[in-house]
Amino acid sequence: MQISNETKIGALTIVAISLLVIGYNFLKGKDITKKSNVIYAKFTDVGALEISNPVKIKGFRIGNVYRIGNLDREVSEVVVTINLQEDVLIPVNSVAVISSSLTGTSSINIMPGNEKKFLKEGDTLQTSNNPDLVGKVMNSLDPILISAKQTIDTLKRVLINFNEILDPRTKANLKGTISNLESSSSNLNQLLDTKDGALAQTLNNAELFTGNLNKNNDKLNDAIGNFHKLSEKLSALEIQTTFQELNLTISHLKTILEKANKTDGSLGLLMNDPKLYTNLEQTVRSLNILLDDLKTHPKRYISFSVFGKKDKSTPLNAPLADSTGKNK
Repeated sequence: MQISNETKIGALTIVAISLLVIGYNFLKGKDITKKSNVIYAKFTDVGALEISNPVKIKGFRIGNVYRIGNLDREVSEVVVTINLQEDVLIPVNSVAVISSSLTGTSSINIMPGNEKKFLKEGDTLQTSNNPDLVGKVMNSLDPILISAKQTIDTLKRVLINFNEILDPRTKANLKGTISNLESSSSNLNQLLDTKDGALAQTLNNAELFTGNLNKNNDKLNDAIGNFHKLSEKLSALEIQTTFQELNLTISHLKTILEKANKTDGSLGLLMNDPKLYTNLEQTVRSLNILLDDLKTHPKRYISFSVFGKKDKSTPLNAPLADSTGKNK
């Protein structure tokens, strides 16, 4: 039996239409292979809720948003059609709330009531427009995100302008500066190297020094003890007696000096009486004359025949120059 081309085209068309209907309903959250019920919910504002968003009870997904439409031309309320894919009992006093996640996906959460009567197909859920905690956070973040976006756009424009201002020479200088920073960072890393860095070696030396101090702690204690004993011995010396003897010696010296300054003693007369000094000087001068005359005319004083006849020349009246130390 031969199938005509028209039959083939018709069959392909039917298959394509069926797949299109199934895919369209699947995208809208309706599985045509399962029996589903439809209920409604009315909200004054659905926010970011979209078709095919999940509908949950206690976190369990029971259906999808099938359609979103307006109640009237003034859009006083928004009617959401919910396609229930699970056979669950929903009390008539249950409340539907739109929740938002941090990823921006919205869903309808149904909070079950305590009535024994349950919703039927085509019934309307009670709703609440009070956002949950995540919704409040998202509403608070919206102005911040808008402000952040504006800041990023401004920064982007600034960077574009900055890039336009930089000429090739300035860019080369900037690259050189960055290279220097990288070199400085490398040097700093070498300095801070925990194994071979200069800082690590310094800390190791400090650790060795403190270790040596700790090892020689007993010797240091002995040295401090010996110094303490030495200071005690020095403090135990008779320093007071020494000072007393020194004061006595100074007192005796003072007495001698006082007597020397007075004219009633020999030393005092010698130091303070000019006549005694003059007489003493004349006596010394006469003695010098006598000695010089003795050297000059020895025959006058010694009459032995060895020297010849007695010298009768005139005696000296002044000492010779070599006796007084003066030049002629």
